[in-house]
Amino acid sequence: MKNNCKLLLAFLILLTGLNNKLVAQKNVTIHSHNDYKQSVPFWNAFANGATSFEADIFLKDSHLFVAHDLEDIRPSKTLVNLYLKPIENALKLEYQKDKKIILLIDIKSEAEATLNKLVTILKKHPTIINNKNIQIIISGNRPKPEEYLNYPDFIFFDYQELGADIASEIWNKIGMVSLNFKRFSEWNGKGRLTHNDEKRVANVIAKAKKTNKPFRFWASPDSKRAWRVLSDMGVDIINTDHPFKCVTYFKTLSNRVVISDTFSDVYDPTFKADQKDLPVKNIILLIGDGNGLAQISSTALVNNGELSLTQLKSIGFIKTQAADDFTTDSAAAGTALATGVKTNNRAIGTDVHQKPIKNITEILNEQKFSTACISTDNILGATPASFYAHAIDRSDDPTIAKDLINSKLNLFIGGGAATFKDSSIQDNFNILSSISDLKNTTNDKVGIFMSEHGMKSIRNGRGNMLADATKFGLEFLKKKNQPFFVMIEAAKIDHAGHSNDTAGILAESIDFDKAITEALIFADNNPETLVIITADHETSGFSIPQGDVKKHEIEGYFASYDHTAIMVPIFAYGAQSNEFQGVYENNEVFHKILKVLKK
Repeated sequence: MKNNCKLLLAFLILLTGLNNKLVAQKNVTIHSHNDYKQSVPFWNAFANGATSFEADIFLKDSHLFVAHDLEDIRPSKTLVNLYLKPIENALKLEYQKDKKIILLIDIKSEAEATLNKLVTILKKHPTIINNKNIQIIISGNRPKPEEYLNYPDFIFFDYQELGADIASEIWNKIGMVSLNFKRFSEWNGKGRLTHNDEKRVANVIAKAKKTNKPFRFWASPDSKRAWRVLSDMGVDIINTDHPFKCVTYFKTLSNRVVISDTFSDVYDPTFKADQKDLPVKNIILLIGDGNGLAQISSTALVNNGELSLTQLKSIGFIKTQAADDFTTDSAAAGTALATGVKTNNRAIGTDVHQKPIKNITEILNEQKFSTACISTDNILGATPASFYAHAIDRSDDPTIAKDLINSKLNLFIGGGAATFKDSSIQDNFNILSSISDLKNTTNDKVGIFMSEHGMKSIRNGRGNMLADATKFGLEFLKKKNQPFFVMIEAAKIDHAGHSNDTAGILAESIDFDKAITEALIFADNNPETLVIITADHETSGFSIPQGDVKKHEIEGYFASYDHTAIMVPIFAYGAQSNEFQGVYENNEVFHKILKVLKK
């Protein structure tokens, strides 16, 4: 049975950059329990990736009918029609021709007569019985084990007891070992196995594994959690009435289960100025694009249970709906944060009537503030662009690029150099070659392009750019001896969400927390600074159904490949940070910033 049909779930992938790694998953067979109850028997499960199929059969009037009970028998629903002919068609058409298939036939009528009829019928289908990739296993009513040797080589049996003394030659006729899960536990697949049940189940699996036969529980709970738990415990064949969902769950597991071995050193803020009614001169607004509560929770859990972010006390939630849509995009959300006005999706710094709105960097520049935008994406991206540009559509790169060239920003850092090769940007900005050059520059307005187009992800080798840009960018602004506003975007959390990539979410979120640490350290050394951390929206409906804090392991699950309407958290640290507590619309962040600056 070592050549049993298997679904290869995943393999160990070591990631570059942050060495978060995907968890190696074992091979497992997906068994379509009572497959004949599917809307289209065999084909439904086979097309969706299942490789084991269960058919209950009755011998009646010299025919083998597939049904759960005698009263369910229908003339057309024979074993030949529902399974043997479809399997032959699949072989003839070479559909997934390398797949190994198990046909588990559960005999409901008298064992020997039914089995003899089955052998007779199977011999009429040589392409099936002579195919090494197909195994026929008899379950249900069976002859005594000592009679197994009387049947042809293409017939195997399901063994449903452990501990009996069976001759080795008979073991050669055993195709799998199956036991009733309810003999060992009443677990329904929700929550976790009790410790006692877990021991009982583990013990029986260990005994079954000693037979060197594939092992299956029947009557087992049929849920994502149960599939994962049983597979992790060593069950080889997963019983399910939902083959598509089960196959999809395991196929995507390789992108969703991650062990983190790179961490953010947690910074303990002093809280000396936090929530105090003191003047605020500097604003550091950090935006984790797509960074919802589940993204933050998962990152904290793999990071020994906490982050620099989770040390903060002033916490609220913001609602992210756009003016024209239930679910926002980054343009409308960025514009709401930057201008205090809700607008339509795709709009950059323009209102629902397509008219320009003054953004916070323009307003504060008039009040002698220095301003800056930093992003781990193209500097023309929707979120940074909302803080300096005005365009009807986020894809209008020429207009957005022109607005950056003419902007009042004192500093920008991001990707997108290719757009500005033949532009006049150097008339307004001194373009530096690296972030470290910020330490020595005396120029009033500088820009740094980190890439020709978009920027690499952490996993693809971006390095410590965001934390460095935050640290050196803040020092650059401080040297001006003016109050300042800076928007710092961790853009790639959103990209990982769109890709349903748990490892990417964790890597980018750890990187974001390192930048948050730099901002908090700066605020403690410059108590007139207020730090605000939020997101423009949540991406992917990310959730974390399972994990292991001690192992730094997270299993992520995704409801979508797109943005969602879930509220996102907002954190604040420094003087007047309590102004940002509560639940409110995203455009209120703008007004709250101006309020604390005027006090």
